[in-house]
Amino acid sequence: MNRIVTLIFFLFTNIAVAQQLTLKGSIRDADGFPIPFATIVKEGSSIGTSANKEGHFNLSLPEGRHQLSISAVGYKQKTITVKPPQHDSLIIHLDGEIYTLQEVVIGNREDPAYSIIRKAIKKRPYYLKETGPYHAHVYIKGLQRLLKAPKKFFGVDMNEIGEEIGLDSARRGIIYLSESESKITVNPPKDFKEEMISSKISGDNKAFSFNRASELQLNFYENYQHIVEGLSNRPFISPIADNALAYYRYQYLGTAEEKGKTIIKIKVIPKRKAEPLYKGNIYIIEGEWRIHSVNFLLDKESSINFVDSLNLKQLYTEVTENKWMPSNIQLDFKAGLLGFQVGGYFTAIYQNYTFIDAPDKRLFREVLSISGDVNKKDSLYWAKNRPVPLSPEEQKDYIAKDSLYRFHQSKAYLDSIDRKNNRFKPLTFLTSGYNYRNRYKKESIRFNGLLTSMLFNSVEGLAINYGINYNRQLDSGLNRYFRINGRIRYGFANKHLNGIVSTDLPVKNQTFVLSGGRDVLDLNNQGSLPTLLNSLYTLFVGENYQKLYEKTFASIAWSNTLPGNIKISLQAEWSKRHWLPNASDFTFRDRNSNKLTSNNPLQPDADVPLFTDNKSTKVWVGLSYDFSNRYAMYPTGKRYLVSKYPTFGIQYIKGIKNVLGSDVDYDLLTTSVQKNNMGLGLYGKVSFSVSAGSFFNNKQLFYPDYKHFNGNRILLVDQQLSSFLALDYYQYSTPSNFVEAHMEYNLGGMFVSKVPLLRKLKLEELIGLHYLHTSELSNYSELHVGLQWKMIRLMYAHSRSAAQPLNQTNTLRIAF
Repeated sequence: MNRIVTLIFFLFTNIAVAQQLTLKGSIRDADGFPIPFATIVKEGSSIGTSANKEGHFNLSLPEGRHQLSISAVGYKQKTITVKPPQHDSLIIHLDGEIYTLQEVVIGNREDPAYSIIRKAIKKRPYYLKETGPYHAHVYIKGLQRLLKAPKKFFGVDMNEIGEEIGLDSARRGIIYLSESESKITVNPPKDFKEEMISSKISGDNKAFSFNRASELQLNFYENYQHIVEGLSNRPFISPIADNALAYYRYQYLGTAEEKGKTIIKIKVIPKRKAEPLYKGNIYIIEGEWRIHSVNFLLDKESSINFVDSLNLKQLYTEVTENKWMPSNIQLDFKAGLLGFQVGGYFTAIYQNYTFIDAPDKRLFREVLSISGDVNKKDSLYWAKNRPVPLSPEEQKDYIAKDSLYRFHQSKAYLDSIDRKNNRFKPLTFLTSGYNYRNRYKKESIRFNGLLTSMLFNSVEGLAINYGINYNRQLDSGLNRYFRINGRIRYGFANKHLNGIVSTDLPVKNQTFVLSGGRDVLDLNNQGSLPTLLNSLYTLFVGENYQKLYEKTFASIAWSNTLPGNIKISLQAEWSKRHWLPNASDFTFRDRNSNKLTSNNPLQPDADVPLFTDNKSTKVWVGLSYDFSNRYAMYPTGKRYLVSKYPTFGIQYIKGIKNVLGSDVDYDLLTTSVQKNNMGLGLYGKVSFSVSAGSFFNNKQLFYPDYKHFNGNRILLVDQQLSSFLALDYYQYSTPSNFVEAHMEYNLGGMFVSKVPLLRKLKLEELIGLHYLHTSELSNYSELHVGLQWKMIRLMYAHSRSAAQPLNQTNTLRIAF
């Protein structure tokens, strides 16, 4: 009986498979040239595909007669009847769409496009929510091609690198080719869940594709589109946004008929340059006032970053009656920098739409799911399921890169690369260090550069702080590493030798950090200024701002993310602390030696100890929570997404008396709330941080135990949100209560972009407020305004202390 059932199942399965036939064809224009990425859809269904860059397509259909609708932006839609297997290969020609200009009422000075756009704006909120919950299948292909490259780049032979990655002799070719399939569940307008089904990257069968359906949600029914993170300082404004008429001009270009519907073509023109605006054409369905398709361009006049141009095409199709959904999205880009030119595209094909009842909101907590086997699909699977056929160049790239990958993973090749790269070069060792690597064993040893390890301060004089780091990858799937880091520090003036060692010990999904030794540290544990800047200021200006002490210690730390995205950290430390006097008054100019101050920041004219030698045993407990219940599940584990709400934190530090000879006895409780880059749409973004704390027990503590603040007294500053621009590094550290607040408003070039001479620099305006209250300082505040170009900031700061009303400071800072 079981055999009969098995036989019947086998027969039905093979009949079902046999009934699925593959229709092949190509889409061409009237002159015979291929139309890339045209859409082919079976009438009355969401079954469809897209042509590739050369216009070729494959479509799986059951045996029988079918009507296919073929469309592409800018071309007249065509409907044909096919009957596989009679039609196993087709050449389909599309005529360019002719848009007929209708008569305009005489005396009406306004272009008729404005009336149409107003109606589309009015219907925008309805169409944003109209589709209802649905499932869909999404195929995404990404390709980047190197179009041009110099022969050498900073002394590196680019021909040699080109051979390694499969480029031709002219250093041209595909540098990234990837495909992915995903099942998405959407509940408009915001709920989105993606489950990746398959992933393939040319030349790396262990990696996972960067393609994400969640990152290709180009919904022009939303007021703003971010498109790609970092593409613009501000989000782009939809041509049918509520406020679109303030940013765009429109031109009526005519109408065309398509399946009984009138399609209106409207030209979209930005009113101003250097604004986040589209240029190109939008197609609107008359009477319904919904989007039919778009063809937009973003270029340098749109003030975009890291690419020179980005062409966006989106085509909608009627899946069911009065329900139009995206059938494909196409992004083509070009970029050039330092002699390199890159071009490429991302294309997304949407099919198999299924409308469903509203899912449970909890379903959308998992935004993305990628299992460990999605990149295990073989070539037979892809040949059967790939909706867009590969071009000959892409087929060749897969074959060549897979062969290269296997070769590059061999022990012989890895050893040969290591022998070459592991050669010791004395000059390189002096400037940037030496790295010994064994790729086959997945381990490396890093020796720091000798010159870059040199420093100078008034406590140690000339000193060397030399580090050696060992890394070994334990699990590439879970991305776990075993690390040992060691440093030796010697001051030639005070003749102190110090050294520390630390190690990362991964235990299952957690990591313990053990460290110990003796080190020279900043009295301000927030960090006062970078070591290099302190060395330069001491030697050239005679300003030894950094104050140091010596600590012998042993510590253990552990951190983990608990269920519910609660982050917890624990640390315990024993230490012995010793204040250090100045040991050198050397500067490059003798007259600057008199400007050097003592290593006691509270008594700059007297080199007397800031604190007596002491021992400390203390523990830290920290908790933070950002209200995020949305996460992505990767093979390496769960990663929570950034929440739209602030992050709340609490930290408790306990100094324990008499344990291991400890002299300290105090309790510090700190609470904080912070949020970075809180978007305000077109009006930029805001970041803020507020913290408050109290030593509710301060029976015995020493200066290193005080609450310190991130100050600054020099021209160049490593400016962060929690940094003050004109506060003394040490004077206002406190053993009592404190309140600290910081806010920065980044306008994203809102005003600077309107200045012709400045808009090309893509500057961003900054306004910042900083506040500090302690019992010693009373109320201290700062205001800064400035401009940011990439990572460089030029800021003007004004500060004032209520405790010292006459102490007002105006400073100009260049920050990095």
